[in-house]
Amino acid sequence: MSSNAPGKSKGIPENAYRLLKEGEVYVPVMKPDMEYPEVNFRSVFVGLLMAVIFSASAAYLGLKIGQVFDAAIPIAIIAVGLSAITKRKNSLGENVMIQSIGSSSGMVVAGAIFTLPALYIVGLQAEFYKIFLSSLLGGFLGTFLLIPFRKYFVADTHGKYPFPQSVATTEVLIGGEKGGNQAMLLFISGIIGGIYDFLIETFGAWSEYFTSRAFGWGQILADKYKMVFRLNVGAAVMGLGYIVGLKYSAIICAGSFVAWYVIIPVAYHVSGEVAAMAGTANPFADMTPEMIFRTYVQPIGIGGIAMSGMIGIYKSRKIILGALGIAVKELKAGKGDDTAVVRTHKDIPMKVIAGGISVVMVVVFIFFYLGIVNNLFHAVVGVLIVGVMSFLFTTVAADAIAIVGVNPVSGMTMMTLILSALILMGVGLSGEAGMVAAFLIGGVVCTALAMAGGLVSDLKTGYWLGSTPYKQEVWKFVGVAVSAATVAGVMILLNKTHGFVGENAFPAPQANAMAAIIQPMMSGASAPWLLYAAGAFLALTLNMIGIVAIAFSLGLFLPLEFNTPILIGGIINWYVTTRTKDEKLNNARKEQGTLLASGFIAGGSLMGVISAFLSLFGINYINREWVQSSWAEIISIIMFTLLCLYLIWHIMRAKVEDDGDNGDNGDETTT
Repeated sequence: MSSNAPGKSKGIPENAYRLLKEGEVYVPVMKPDMEYPEVNFRSVFVGLLMAVIFSASAAYLGLKIGQVFDAAIPIAIIAVGLSAITKRKNSLGENVMIQSIGSSSGMVVAGAIFTLPALYIVGLQAEFYKIFLSSLLGGFLGTFLLIPFRKYFVADTHGKYPFPQSVATTEVLIGGEKGGNQAMLLFISGIIGGIYDFLIETFGAWSEYFTSRAFGWGQILADKYKMVFRLNVGAAVMGLGYIVGLKYSAIICAGSFVAWYVIIPVAYHVSGEVAAMAGTANPFADMTPEMIFRTYVQPIGIGGIAMSGMIGIYKSRKIILGALGIAVKELKAGKGDDTAVVRTHKDIPMKVIAGGISVVMVVVFIFFYLGIVNNLFHAVVGVLIVGVMSFLFTTVAADAIAIVGVNPVSGMTMMTLILSALILMGVGLSGEAGMVAAFLIGGVVCTALAMAGGLVSDLKTGYWLGSTPYKQEVWKFVGVAVSAATVAGVMILLNKTHGFVGENAFPAPQANAMAAIIQPMMSGASAPWLLYAAGAFLALTLNMIGIVAIAFSLGLFLPLEFNTPILIGGIINWYVTTRTKDEKLNNARKEQGTLLASGFIAGGSLMGVISAFLSLFGINYINREWVQSSWAEIISIIMFTLLCLYLIWHIMRAKVEDDGDNGDNGDETTT
């Protein structure tokens, strides 16, 4: 290989985001036959520093509102900014490594805060080592399990999936490296999206959500018919929808519409008819649509996600068997010649992966046996649950990230917890010991799935830009270890200062939901199996008629307010790219829209992190009474409309001559 680094990048190749033509090969920005600065003191130090900072802030925010932000984009912005300030040349490879190491934070945090605070909530204790090991082992396991599928998801299916989060991260990194008009366009849209979201999250200038309850007729619909419309007005979510494209965003939102405008009102109506005939009160009468959704509809979504995973595993059986076959061949063969592998296709060897998984599972067994159950048979059962569930759901997590940029970790974890509780009770482990075991098993699996989804997104970014996968994978383990220690410390600190139960406690909504399900089960109550089964059969039906079941199931599971702006973004993508028969002009507009949407995501994500940091110090100027008022909601829909109109206006200004570096993306390029 040549050791000479190239000059300044000219941008993403035209065929980066679209399906390749027959015989066409994708050549990334950093050429495969050249060496680039990637791993050095700067990239490792800054990456680990970002892992600490973002783990702390993500843990705080996630325990407060139940949502964990993706750290990859804001870390990419910081990396690019540091390169600009220090005037560092040829820093693209370093910046990819910084965001790859640092973004471990969001994945590890999601795995920890969705499950482990439930131990405190049910009146048990979670020592530092339990939280740390649960997060560490889950992160390592998820990384090892995903690597054999890297080639399939990032290279073999080139152009098939939109990878919205990866696109946004890639645009940020390449924009900083390239400079010029595209960097300025990204910067301006980032400023607009950032200020817009910052005014919402820190100052409460208008409501974060618009609902039909803002009007009198909407309140009547919600009260009498249990029908309500909800919309998150954030710039980042709408930008995500633009990159997802119309096809997938429509399927996701179709799931939401079936949930909110079919299942909920029909359930309310039927229960009312039955109650009237029986001479009793309608049990749904005092429930809001949101309560009905959380109690009865989300379990259907969980069942759909689980069945979609099974369908995905069946469809990917050749890929899975192929990966296992390669592993077996490498284990039988002698040491191979690594020099024959192209730099941009070099992974951690299968021998190391197989050995790593074995070591992790042994440590999980020791952890369970000595630290949790003190019973050999129960420890073996726990290890089997972790191994099987993590393996089965790894491709589901990767699929979801590839399609919509959202990893349904909480849904898959809830299913894992329920199955774990049933199995553990079946082998005689219940009560407090059973709850501790179930939550820690859930913590390991949840972190593994979060890591698998996040890693495939990072590797896709690296694939487009030309990073060395081997280096990303190796240093991911270090990022996981640092993030696991940080989130364990933050959780212990928050439990001591605020607690997770009682007055002024941290809400920890996801963990509370997990505790509400597992605690009764371990006491003999039943899970909503009929609802899970309904979701499973629905996913099977959708698969039979050729609809992407996991996207639809995500719509059933995720709140309506997050799916509607994704649909609006997808509609904008369709609108601006179909106004003319000139294909080159349509492509130029799509490229400009991708840059603007990426800027909205980047700016919104970064300012969300800053808002979280300010909240740590009590800096928040939101007037709750105002943001919950009808006028705040009305202003929110006006501001959101103006933002959408601005996006359309700016995209429609694109010229054909501006189209040169970036290619298509979105739903039109998927199959």
